[in-house]
Amino acid sequence: MPEGDTVWQAARRLDEALAGRVLTRSDLRVPRFATADLTGRAVLDVAARGKHLLTRIEGGLTLHSHLRMDGSWKVYENGRRWSGGPGHQIRAILGNTDRTAVGYRLPVLELLRTADEHRAVGHLGPDLLGPDWDPDQALANILQDPTRELGEALLDQRNLAGIGNVYKSELCFLLGVTPWLPAGALPADRAEKLPALAKRLLEANRDRPIRSTTGSRGQDLFVYGRAPRPCLRCRTSIRVADQGDGSRERPTYWCPTCQPGPAPATTRRRHTN
Repeated sequence: MPEGDTVWQAARRLDEALAGRVLTRSDLRVPRFATADLTGRAVLDVAARGKHLLTRIEGGLTLHSHLRMDGSWKVYENGRRWSGGPGHQIRAILGNTDRTAVGYRLPVLELLRTADEHRAVGHLGPDLLGPDWDPDQALANILQDPTRELGEALLDQRNLAGIGNVYKSELCFLLGVTPWLPAGALPADRAEKLPALAKRLLEANRDRPIRSTTGSRGQDLFVYGRAPRPCLRCRTSIRVADQGDGSRERPTYWCPTCQPGPAPATTRRRHTN
């Protein structure tokens, strides 16, 4: 599941493969940009902004993509077989004389002027893995609506950029509160810890092939995806329920013992990731 750390990894792979090289192949398979030809232009750099990818190209252009749940970018040495999915799922191809980057199942793909990048990412809050990280502003954003459930506030990329469903559940566990706690009810000592803890989790995982929040081999996550197995700390069965406004609910995991507080009376989702 792409979150800030995995998108950062994708940006690094793309940057290593494409930056400083002239494109010899370009194919954007979305109707609006199907006729765009980027061949002959050099890729300047590839940067992550929260969960967004910005591929900056010579001539003042940026290819903006977002992975959401199922999208991915794969990099292949030229001549190697592509294995990211069937051909009809390919949305973008960027290649040079050595390597080719292929974007699969990209729900967002647009070509815009680099000067207009703010149209794509200007709404984002401080980026946990970016140079603009501001812990005080991130916390102020989260707490600005004291009645909003903490889990929902953490997922709102306008508050801080980079947290997805996995880190939402894991962060709330490490803070010892349920994701359904109103943000304004978060104890002051835990609110103070939240920005630094969130940043530490993502930074610790941006270079790891397998995401881990526990620090223990073989037990990568405390709660996410673990219902109804026992909590690693107290052995209580991990629970899962949907959280959201009804239009975009996500499975949310917690330990009812380690995370006392408001929570659904019954689980509403089968025990899956």
